[in-house]
Amino acid sequence: MSPLLWFLLALLGGGVSLAIWFAFDARRAYARITGHSTILPSPLGDIQFKRGGTGLPVLVIHGSGGGYDQGELIATAVLGTHFDWIAPSRFGYLRSTFHHGATFDDQAEAYAYLLNHLRLKRVAVLALSHGGPSALLFAARYPERVSSLTLLSCGVASSPEASQAEANQKGNALTMIFKFEVLYWLVRTFLRKQLIRLMGVSDQVIETLTTEQRMLVNQVIDGMAPVVPRYAGVALDNKAVMPNERVGTIHVPTLIIHATDDMLQLFHNAEFAATHIHGSRLVSFKRGGHLLLAVEQSAIQVEVGLFILAHAGNHVSGTEAS
Repeated sequence: MSPLLWFLLALLGGGVSLAIWFAFDARRAYARITGHSTILPSPLGDIQFKRGGTGLPVLVIHGSGGGYDQGELIATAVLGTHFDWIAPSRFGYLRSTFHHGATFDDQAEAYAYLLNHLRLKRVAVLALSHGGPSALLFAARYPERVSSLTLLSCGVASSPEASQAEANQKGNALTMIFKFEVLYWLVRTFLRKQLIRLMGVSDQVIETLTTEQRMLVNQVIDGMAPVVPRYAGVALDNKAVMPNERVGTIHVPTLIIHATDDMLQLFHNAEFAATHIHGSRLVSFKRGGHLLLAVEQSAIQVEVGLFILAHAGNHVSGTEAS
């Protein structure tokens, strides 16, 4: 048998092995998001959500590439079992309806509808990354429903700076990768370090991740599969208008947590929020990038837990509406 034929057979065998590997991973990813949530029909479309834990209610809003499952991961990583968390899938993610022309204002209305359904008058709000815009507008439009607002590595405002253009390029690349299941699988399987860079983390941070930190990073990356049911939401996030100066109308207690070396949601977002939201408090970290939660998980748990509890008095007597 000629060397060329051996090469072709090896290539074919490798391709078949990759196809089987991909099919197995894809089937496992789809199974993970099946049958573990509730679908609430609403005038704005279906709202998918999951609820867990006990204690003070916290609305947990996921970032780009997420869904109710990423919300659950955030709740577990930040809140533990000490709070009653509600994690919706934002519009265009998993089984929450996507409408062309939908806005972050529409998403804020959906949160209010969800809380009405759950008979919750007021909640603390915890948002990650691109969960920030709709969380901010929810606090601006429904301040009576929000006891406190925590922004973790959140997008807030656009910027004309060159560094923002570079961050936008990362966002565009991630959006393209999310469009194709097999492409995201190939990248997260064979180019994971490059993917983490696209997610706004420096090589210095990547190289110094501990085993525990890397486990949480991997949970975030692998938890975004399957990507196709999330693509509409990712594309919306990538193009929708940020709240910008509208955050100046927010008067609820606000905690802003951000890394100065975040290369996806730049630190100017945190500075903008701290400048424009009356009485807000900014807690900054020098390293961690956009995966700050994984790098500073323990410190963030303490900051967020104490902040929510400190403003628990802002909850009306009893969390359930009559």
